[in-house]
Amino acid sequence: MIHQYKMNGYNIIIDGNSGSVHSVDDLAYDLISIYGKYSKEKIIEELLSKYESDKISKNDIRGVIDEVDALIRDGLLFSKDPFEELAKDLKKKQSKLKALCLHVAHGCNMDCEYCFAGKGEYNNKSGLMSLETGKKALDFLIENSEGRKNLEVDLFGGEPLLNWEVCKEIVRYGRSLEKKHNKKFNFTLTTNGVLIDDDVIDFANREMSNVVLSMDGRKSVHNKMRHIKKGGDSYEEIIDKFKNLVEKRKDKQYYIRGTYTAYNKDFASDVIHMADLGFKETSIEPVVSNESANYALSKDDLPKLFDEYEKLAKIMLERKKEGKPFNFYHYSIDLAGGPCIYKRISGCGVGTEYLAVIPNGDIYPCHQFASDDDFKMGSVYTGLIDGKLGDFFEKNNIYTRDKCKDCFAKLYCAGGCAANNFHSNGDINKVYEFGCELQRKRIECAIMMKVAEQDNVL
Repeated sequence: MIHQYKMNGYNIIIDGNSGSVHSVDDLAYDLISIYGKYSKEKIIEELLSKYESDKISKNDIRGVIDEVDALIRDGLLFSKDPFEELAKDLKKKQSKLKALCLHVAHGCNMDCEYCFAGKGEYNNKSGLMSLETGKKALDFLIENSEGRKNLEVDLFGGEPLLNWEVCKEIVRYGRSLEKKHNKKFNFTLTTNGVLIDDDVIDFANREMSNVVLSMDGRKSVHNKMRHIKKGGDSYEEIIDKFKNLVEKRKDKQYYIRGTYTAYNKDFASDVIHMADLGFKETSIEPVVSNESANYALSKDDLPKLFDEYEKLAKIMLERKKEGKPFNFYHYSIDLAGGPCIYKRISGCGVGTEYLAVIPNGDIYPCHQFASDDDFKMGSVYTGLIDGKLGDFFEKNNIYTRDKCKDCFAKLYCAGGCAANNFHSNGDINKVYEFGCELQRKRIECAIMMKVAEQDNVL
């Protein structure tokens, strides 16, 4: 499976099955586009007619054909897919739980217009998680994570800082279990920032492996969609708190995570705004919403959004040259290593190695399914319901999804979001095509940046 594209002056070819990336000249680019469609003599004839004969000779073309043949023999071009037959066995590696999203608060002090969680209350399932339930959740995670040492727990909401004292006690309880069970808890806090104070900063920077801070970018953009319930300017309420937390966090992991909508299709400017404020770890996601919403994105927006992603990639390359680099989540691709192959085949682990627990202790496949009772999988008090949804998610991988098998991006995106698939199509195996279009573009941009960086090194 070959994918070819041109961006920022580079001719790039991705071999989707091997993951090989090639940056080539115009002749090789054109030759590969017709390789296998014609005989080699016909290829030579076609290319001689396209290029001026005094610049390109038959021997030049034959030389490129020989190079392509060598790459094919080495499995780096037009390669076969070695993983489809192994997909089911690879998926079994997700059978042991490793991560929980703890909904410590179903409620929020903001009412962001696009909130997937119904203003943080998850279809009227409001409430705060008790410490008892939080402890039971960690016990459940340990009991179901045999063979795993590193465990992940995201303190999530709604707004988790509404239940901050319980959050701290949950973390302390987790620390008390580590040595006894030979486990290591990596806690993450996801917050809108309104209630951040010195205690939150000190505790989070000491105990949290990661902190996710919600911010949409420029002041006017952020305030357009993110409203404080009590009133007031949400941007001004959080910005100094975020700066203070990040400055004191030093080299520990965090990122600023935003959402863009139809109101800011020029979202590259919002990412740059974040970087100019000193936030070097950035992310901004397209809104997922009902098509009738006034802030919804549509297929007609794709050309503009594609341009923005390319614009952002080029700006990031320039910033890096200037000694002012910053990271963008979707452009963080490791061509040499990256996620192991079972993760690339199996996806995020929804409903298998990753689960969500709501305030009353009920278990769901992930935070985006947490308001749907059809997806309830059990409780931390009574355990998982035998067979409930297990096969549904265990059988899901990039080869069961309708359009992933033949997509060049499949080993980079691992099939996308099951919840987005389900909520847009009623089937986790039917892809959310709008999201796929954007993901393919982001992968193209990320790979172009890697090519450009390598080109500058050489």
